[in-house]
Amino acid sequence: MASGFSRVAEVFAENFERRGELGAACTVYRDGRPVVDLWGGLADPSTGRPWQHDTLVLVFSTTKGVTSVVVNQLIERGLLAADAPVARAWPEFAASGKAALPLRWVLSHQAGLPEVITDAGLSGDAQLLAGERMIQALAAQAPAWPPGSAHGYHARTFGWMLGEVVRRVTGTTLGQYLAREIAGPLGLELYIGLPEALEPRVAPLWKVGAGASELAPYDEPWNTRALHAVELPSSNGISSARALARLYAACIGEVDGIRLLQPDTVARACEVQATGTDCVLGVPFTFGLGFMLPPTLPPRIGPRAFGHGGNGGSFAFADPDRGIGFGYVLNRVRPPGESELCQYALVEAVYDSL
Repeated sequence: MASGFSRVAEVFAENFERRGELGAACTVYRDGRPVVDLWGGLADPSTGRPWQHDTLVLVFSTTKGVTSVVVNQLIERGLLAADAPVARAWPEFAASGKAALPLRWVLSHQAGLPEVITDAGLSGDAQLLAGERMIQALAAQAPAWPPGSAHGYHARTFGWMLGEVVRRVTGTTLGQYLAREIAGPLGLELYIGLPEALEPRVAPLWKVGAGASELAPYDEPWNTRALHAVELPSSNGISSARALARLYAACIGEVDGIRLLQPDTVARACEVQATGTDCVLGVPFTFGLGFMLPPTLPPRIGPRAFGHGGNGGSFAFADPDRGIGFGYVLNRVRPPGESELCQYALVEAVYDSL
């Protein structure tokens, strides 16, 4: 714990004592260096297994921020372009009036493809494991609204579509690209498609309430090896808080000599693409090129911050003005309104410490 950040440790303890935390971890980087690294509680209440320094956990849509780092890095490297049609990389996607639909509308939930509606033969749980079939269905599917005319949260389809675009331009899956180009060089314990050898270190999720998407409920399938093994670049990233904080820190500055996104890339990624009431969820959201932006982020966060949260309360972000990279993960999944309590308290404590 770096000098001046003791308040974060106090709030982390209060989350267990007063706000119902079960097991969790929180890490903060400032100016490329770790200043907070906390973990505690139970990884598995059924066995009494404590949360350890190397415990991993599924982070739901916090994964979308990780996927957005990958895609924006590929834009920076010239392999993708935000204004180019998705069909340039993925020709089959041009079907049903989507030939001109640009990548930026997929990244900002404006594509009009918030769910797969052409493959009713699969249940929600089965769809989660049928990525190739979902990708083929999305390529053929017509948008539910004129693309670019509205934004609505693409809970699962965000990952399937972007994963396929990444595969087409790199020749590897998004999870493989993440491992080779980002997680490996930075030493991150961050996976989209978890290696089987790491399964014993994963904290099972404990559900309280349901998720926003009707595609699949947030229940026991999310604790299975099968779901951890596949790649759902929208939803099934498995990580530590340490890895998420380090990832975002490396987006805004050097971390051990590595920087993932240049300042111009970050600035473009944080230009508002969609804002206002989400036509799927009915609540306000603001998105850049994949990232959540203020005022969607917690209220204390700076105006140029960017990141993404996940069902149940996991959250990661960077604030370039304050040099902050933040990661928070947990295993008690609670509904909106409750899930933000611990997260917001930690973010507030970080800003109080600056």
